[in-house]
Amino acid sequence: MKLSSDKVTLAERHNKIVYDCGDTVVKVFNRAKPKADILNEALNLARAEQAGIRVPELVEVGKVGVSWAIATEKVNGKTLRQLLAEDPSQEDAILDRLITLELDVHAHSNRLLNRQKDKLTRMINGLGDTIDEAQRYELLQALDGMPNHTKLCHGDFVPSNIIVPDDNEAAPVIVDWAHATQGNGAADCAITYLHLVLGGEQDFADKYLRRYCERQGCTVAYVQSWMPIIAAAELERGRVHERDFLLSWIDVVDWS
Repeated sequence: MKLSSDKVTLAERHNKIVYDCGDTVVKVFNRAKPKADILNEALNLARAEQAGIRVPELVEVGKVGVSWAIATEKVNGKTLRQLLAEDPSQEDAILDRLITLELDVHAHSNRLLNRQKDKLTRMINGLGDTIDEAQRYELLQALDGMPNHTKLCHGDFVPSNIIVPDDNEAAPVIVDWAHATQGNGAADCAITYLHLVLGGEQDFADKYLRRYCERQGCTVAYVQSWMPIIAAAELERGRVHERDFLLSWIDVVDWS
């Protein structure tokens, strides 16, 4: 895979750099990122599209030098995050749009996606000595007791991953399917809530949680019952700076 000479860096993360290459957006991963995870992300994108979700078209999976990369079509538009920053008075409308899109995703399914419970179990078991055996047992027991669903779950459904095309007529495009699974929509909601809180948006997160539950017809307490499990999974991702905060959430008793 070749990057255009006039590429523009859109974002830099600990394990990748994202480039605007004109007609495509290319994620170039560092060598520490497992190849299986990169190929799985591309597969998730294809399966979300197969399920009927509007996603950027997968263009190519290959290598840039020694690094694996994923190229997708570029969608000209602004994210919900950008629209909110430009006009904070539109917060309620943007929040409603976010929830509408998330509920629509949850209305789809693809049985070929990884199972959410299996992924969360692996992540909790991957915490090593970060939590003690009693905590691990309680978390796994709580996870095992959660209802089994097969909804399509994005795994990082935040405003920055929703692009509204420039013409504003076409449906929004949902990007970044690295963490997609089939499972329980309430768990996906808990992930969104936690990511918003970690991003310093506590008020927006609280409003999101209330409105999601109202529209989905579930209780806030039900989504909160997922919080220790999701916090443990996020801790396994190596969030060093949020470690103490996440550990404070891994207490099944406090959330029960």
